[in-house]
Amino acid sequence: TLCMYPNAVKQTFKTHFGDAPSIIVRAPGRINLIGEHTDYNGGYVMPAAINNALYFAVSVRKDTECRFIAHDISEFFNIDLNNIEKSQTHQWANYLMGVLVEINHIKPHLLRGINVVFGGDLPSGGGVSSSAAMGNGIGFAVNELFNLHLSRIDLLKISQRSENNFVGMKCGIMDMFASMMGKENAVIHLDCNSLKYQYIPFNTLDYQLVLCNTTVKHTLLDSEYNTRRAECEEAVAILQKQTPSVKMLSDVKMSLLNKHKNALRAVVFKRCHYVISEISRVKKACQALKCNDFKALGALMFQTHEGLQHDYQVSCEELDFLVDKARHINGVLGARMMGGGFGGCTINLVKTDKVAAFIEEMKKAYQSAYNIALPCHVVTPKNGVEIMI
Repeated sequence: TLCMYPNAVKQTFKTHFGDAPSIIVRAPGRINLIGEHTDYNGGYVMPAAINNALYFAVSVRKDTECRFIAHDISEFFNIDLNNIEKSQTHQWANYLMGVLVEINHIKPHLLRGINVVFGGDLPSGGGVSSSAAMGNGIGFAVNELFNLHLSRIDLLKISQRSENNFVGMKCGIMDMFASMMGKENAVIHLDCNSLKYQYIPFNTLDYQLVLCNTTVKHTLLDSEYNTRRAECEEAVAILQKQTPSVKMLSDVKMSLLNKHKNALRAVVFKRCHYVISEISRVKKACQALKCNDFKALGALMFQTHEGLQHDYQVSCEELDFLVDKARHINGVLGARMMGGGFGGCTINLVKTDKVAAFIEEMKKAYQSAYNIALPCHVVTPKNGVEIMI
């Protein structure tokens, strides 16, 4: 399917707008090896852009109309650039419009209308961040077409602000960063506070990353996500009174947290315990990868899942089932839920020669437990957003 998408969006574009697009941009999804719910706490993460992506065919118009076509679901949405309002009916369009609004703030009067067709092989709601791919893809295309001279870092920050301000999701920077800055056969060790980053080679010869998509999406995600942020901020406010240098949870050592345990609500203590442990796991995972110690990396992934399940409480029955099942399959080094939680995917680190058997066994188990066919995707780290030649 990979090669079919650039051509498919190009064809749809020609059919609807009468000529070929000026540009086709590939905007990948992302995985996160380890470092979950740490990004908005100023901590470390270890994501990568992947081979699954959205493709954007875009051209400039002479007027101020923006015409969007969602190829995969055959939906259309039109808006005037000078009168952008949030859509209640077409949620996907908000991710595109939010970026145009943010670009207009910093580069006023430079944009005109655009024609856009997008589609791809990113499982929507699968926790591979199709929303970041949407924001990055449209931003990158517009930056090229209008010669705005925005850097990749500018563009990924625009994507984040679009989600925070226009869509209303208080997400961190990781998803946009990974989708924009990814590199083939590497994961990114990123400090979400300073945005310092380094690429760490990820050898996909002996080990593969497999996503198992629960296909469930519990409605808790948006509200609980924002609640978790608030719980972390509550802790920071309390700890800051004792230790003024604390600005985010990433500034808090476990010893400081334990010292002030009684000042925090029990549930808030648990949230912090998870985040601080997870930040230190990312550091260990970084070392493990540099030493090619995939066994250690896998063990850390299992620990992360336990923390997300019991301390951060963003897992769900289906995710826990998949992780428990993976734990007992030959050739699996690590597994955990990935993404915001309450559904979406597990990410599994599996020996390459055991991948086929792993997928077969997982599908069988999920089918018999939930009567749901389990989509599985083998993903590989690829380049971030790019123009398709």
